[in-house]
Amino acid sequence: MFASEYTWQSGVMDFRIFTEPQQGASYEDLLAVAQASEQLGFDGFFRSDHYLHMGEGNGLPGPSDAWTSLAGLARETSRIRLGTLVSSVTYRYPGILAVQVAQVDAMSGGRVELGLGAGWFEKEHLAYAIPFPKKRFGLLEEQLEIVTGLWGTPIGEHYNFSGEHYTVVDSPALPKPVQSPVPIIIGGGGAKKTPALAAKYATEFNSTFGTLAEVTSRIAGVLAACEDAGRDPSTLTLSVPGAAAVGATTADAERRASAIGRDVAAIREGGGFAGTTAEVVDTIGALTELGVTRIYFQILDLHDLEHLDFLAREVMPQLD
Repeated sequence: MFASEYTWQSGVMDFRIFTEPQQGASYEDLLAVAQASEQLGFDGFFRSDHYLHMGEGNGLPGPSDAWTSLAGLARETSRIRLGTLVSSVTYRYPGILAVQVAQVDAMSGGRVELGLGAGWFEKEHLAYAIPFPKKRFGLLEEQLEIVTGLWGTPIGEHYNFSGEHYTVVDSPALPKPVQSPVPIIIGGGGAKKTPALAAKYATEFNSTFGTLAEVTSRIAGVLAACEDAGRDPSTLTLSVPGAAAVGATTADAERRASAIGRDVAAIREGGGFAGTTAEVVDTIGALTELGVTRIYFQILDLHDLEHLDFLAREVMPQLD
């Protein structure tokens, strides 16, 4: 498939591929990208959890369920981490989510990570008959408590919970995931509530898309929240996603940007990774100074596997 194969992984920074299948992708498309990502030495393959395309286009062949597709990928990969950025609490009851994630974790041999958020895209809820309550942050907080509580309950004991939104009565809290605990990813731009939840529950804080100034502010907020909660901030992984359009020359980068309906300048302004190798390495270098140790390259053209090859061959080794 590629000129050569890579097994490189950085001890300082790891790199993941992040896809948006609702924009138009079959399972076969996702499989090809996931297997290429694994072959090339990326640390993880992640996908969004949406049911409706955004912007122009029709999203053909149509949406795929995140945890269903990740279950398939769990059986067709062997090393790469798998997960969501991020699942919405509106899609599933917490007990069902806990069972789904635990099962996919077992199917993957312990390679799953759960990104969980409050949800925001009302139109997709209307399109697929999914309730969309106006207030969802309380749902997120209780789902995090229940999912981690179910997984953390010793075998033979029962889990109970009584909250404003959910009640759990004498649950056997099964099945258990292979990992203990399953890594939890929480992200967002909120100034207070989101950082507090990340400090309490998360393995990783994802800054979501934003400029360097916005990322700097969000990281400062979550580190302060860790201090307030009595948690060592160094135990929280800091990550940043960004649209990718990288090439050996500016023209190559612009070609890739154009293929996803953007240009290099616009991607950079939004905090993405666009331009030549040196320019992207500089962008990531600025993030490392903030303590970021994980990058999610958002790949929107799933048929350009040579893009992944270029990132693995030219960008990743320079940040080792």
